[in-house]
Amino acid sequence: MRILLAEDDVTLASQVKTLLTAEGRVVDVAHDGEEVGFLGSTEPYDMIILDLGLPTRDGISILKEWRSEGLDVPILILTARDGWTDRVDGLDAGADDYMTKPFHMPELAARVRAMLRRKSGRTNPLFEKDDVAFDTRNAKVTLGGVPVDLTSQEVAVLSYLIHNAGRLISRTELSEHIYEYDRDRDSNTIAVFITRLRKKLGPDFIQTIRGRGYMVDAA
Repeated sequence: MRILLAEDDVTLASQVKTLLTAEGRVVDVAHDGEEVGFLGSTEPYDMIILDLGLPTRDGISILKEWRSEGLDVPILILTARDGWTDRVDGLDAGADDYMTKPFHMPELAARVRAMLRRKSGRTNPLFEKDDVAFDTRNAKVTLGGVPVDLTSQEVAVLSYLIHNAGRLISRTELSEHIYEYDRDRDSNTIAVFITRLRKKLGPDFIQTIRGRGYMVDAA
């Protein structure tokens, strides 16, 4: 699942990115309001974490513009503004959740997980299908109760397919959600990741619809 992290504090942004990537997320970081607005409007994110106090452009104005454009991804405001009127303004502008600084990293991670589950229509953090279990809280995978070792890219592919279980996903869509903004996106490598996952999880867990894409059946 690909996340845009809009945060002008470089140290904090690095810490949050490390936290989220450890759970199998793909995270793009932007520190400037103009860049944040552009990326949110043009890139296919699954969620956005938005600081309000960005340089060059305020987060609230960016948020309002996104919503007026029809952007419907979950947005979590992360800011040092702790007044109740600021929270009301942010939520009324279209935010789905609100956290004030300082905050505890485990709480942020939990809120991100919850928002991504809601986006995919899931309430249970544990996905189980046949002998495969995928825990969205820590990106851990087991097969018949035995831990399965996956690379970060394999986790990213599997996570996106599972969060969208029951829906056909094209190679292009997968490549847009498993690579960061500044990475080369080669949709042909998706087939390689799918092959590796099938070897580790069984040949039938991920279905191929020839010429159209891949799908994991809903649990």
